[in-house]
Amino acid sequence: MRRVAIATLAVALGAGVAHAQPTPPATIAVAPLTMLGAEDTSTTGKQIEARVAKDIAGLGGKVITAAEVVDATKKAKKPALRACDGDPGCLADLGALVGASVVVFGEVGGLGDVQVLSLGAVDVATRKERRRVRVSLASAEEGGVPGAVTRLLDPDRYLGELKLTVSVDGASIYVDGKRLGKSPTPIVKLAVGAHALRVTHPEHRDYVRFVDIGFGTATPVEVKLEKFASVESAVESTDHPKPTGPITYVDQPARWYRRWWAVAGFAAVAVTTAVVIGASIDYDVGAQGEGTVKPPP
Repeated sequence: MRRVAIATLAVALGAGVAHAQPTPPATIAVAPLTMLGAEDTSTTGKQIEARVAKDIAGLGGKVITAAEVVDATKKAKKPALRACDGDPGCLADLGALVGASVVVFGEVGGLGDVQVLSLGAVDVATRKERRRVRVSLASAEEGGVPGAVTRLLDPDRYLGELKLTVSVDGASIYVDGKRLGKSPTPIVKLAVGAHALRVTHPEHRDYVRFVDIGFGTATPVEVKLEKFASVESAVESTDHPKPTGPITYVDQPARWYRRWWAVAGFAAVAVTTAVVIGASIDYDVGAQGEGTVKPPP
């Protein structure tokens, strides 16, 4: 397990070692932290330096602490190497002095309790900066010093967990547009930061929200899907009992006012009445003229 972690660290730093060959442990030196361009000699600064070294060791690398680096510069009478201020060439010389393949440097800033830690890594062989990260020490989501070290040296392990509880089984789960599976689902590992969560089911409304994932922690999310409103209809029976035997249909004679001769008689009377009324009215108005209608005498 230790060798696998070291191999991952070497690849992340761009060591370029073939997979078929054993990867030697990466020796990482921690340069003294700075504040406002000068070496940070405060108690807080020294505590952060110690924590950086501890977390690097936790990733599987061999660590040369900041205190050991300071002693080496004193013995070599090269005090300038303690104030490289992020210069890759200077830090590469510092790494060569102590026998390190990578040098981690950083700066602490901020006001009061809101402190910000900036860390960078320089490859001694290429004399180039590989990566730089910045985290707020007051942010639990970013993971503090452990999160900064992991993000700097092994970003693939800068992860958190999403713990979903879905009210309906068989719902499809999407994170950032990628389908992860169906509910119920196990804990999902995600990169630290904000992610778009979408849970869908054909009989329920979609559940959509953004989820913030913190480093090294499980973020619980309870998804309660709302079912679509359904229109239900049913034929209600009457109070009469349903027939249980065979049904016999009987032809009944139509009512008298529905017979043909009654309907024809009603129509003839209506037409005759209309003709009589029309003839009794004298319209003294031309077809294309204007005037008033005179009442009958």
